Amino acid sequence: MFDIYFPIVFLLVVSTAAGGGLFLVSRYVGRKSTDSRDMDIPYECGVDPVGGTKERFPVKFYLVAILFIVFDIEVVFMYPWAVVYDKLALFGFVEMLVFIGILLIGYIYILRRGALKWD
Repeated sequence: MFDIYFPIVFLLVVSTAAGGGLFLVSRYVGRKSTDSRDMDIPYECGVDPVGGTKERFPVKFYLVAILFIVFDIEVVFMYPWAVVYDKLALFGFVEMLVFIGILLIGYIYILRRGALKWD
C-alpha cells in the first residue's frame, strides 16, 4: 500500500519543503524596505499610478475578454484533433469542419451584434 501512495507523499513533502525554503530565503536574504511611503502606494508595473481606484470599466471590456477566452479555449480543442488527424480519416475532417463552422457562425454573430466595436 505504501508503494501506491509514495509518489503523492513524496510530491507533497518536496513541494512543501520547496515552498517553505523559498519563503525563508526571501525573508532572510531579501531587501527590506523601511520607508512606509513606498509601501502605501499601489504598484502598477513600475509606473506611478494615475487616477483613482474607483474608476469603472465599460462592459465592452469584459465582453471582449470573455469572448477571447471562449474562442481561445475552442481553438485549444484543435490540437488533439491535429495529433490524431491521420487516424480519424475523413470522419475527423468532417467533424472539424462542423466545429469550425459553428465557431464561424458564432464569430459572425458577435461581429453583427457589434460586440467588438470600441466606440
